[in-house]
Amino acid sequence: MPKVDLYNMKGEVIGDVQLSENVFGTEINELALHTVVVNQLANRRQGTQSTKTKSEVRGGGKKPWRQKGTGRARQGSIRSAQWIKGGIVLGPKPRSYKYTLPKKLKRIALKSALTSKVSANEMLVLDALALDAIKTKSMVGVLNNLKIDSTALIVIDSSNENVIKSAKNIPGVKTAFVNTINVFDILKYDKFIITKDVVEKVEEVYA
Repeated sequence: MPKVDLYNMKGEVIGDVQLSENVFGTEINELALHTVVVNQLANRRQGTQSTKTKSEVRGGGKKPWRQKGTGRARQGSIRSAQWIKGGIVLGPKPRSYKYTLPKKLKRIALKSALTSKVSANEMLVLDALALDAIKTKSMVGVLNNLKIDSTALIVIDSSNENVIKSAKNIPGVKTAFVNTINVFDILKYDKFIITKDVVEKVEEVYA
């Protein structure tokens, strides 16, 4: 059963936390991780790119010259694809790139992502994370105490508004709720910071 140190907001180790092997100690499935990350990136695409076809560009109602006798190639419209300002053949049109994956696969990928953070010693568990007021300086102080000098994902409960707003303007730091964590964010950020009570919620949902 995996075990990690338990920190307070001063950066002091005050104990350790036993993690569920079913969530934080599973086999890392790289194929599942890759599949889910590609899916998340595809689902974020807007798909608003659009080009005009021959029938949509302006002009071209009249045949540019007669069919025979000019010595030039026959042409039916100045808005055909070979003309400057002509229509685009088989160009992109607005579409949705979204597709769904099996829930079981997404669950495997999430567990693999969490396990990878534990294996790489990139997961920090706090006994509590609470600020008296909305103050960026206070949040920066907590991160400095924890010796965070890279990007970090902070997972909190939905009622922690002071922490959310205090971390909002810190470059490379993102907050997420326990029910909104995803594989892409877990892998993207160098450090994964989570409180002890949120760990219990994650284990309760995904164990």
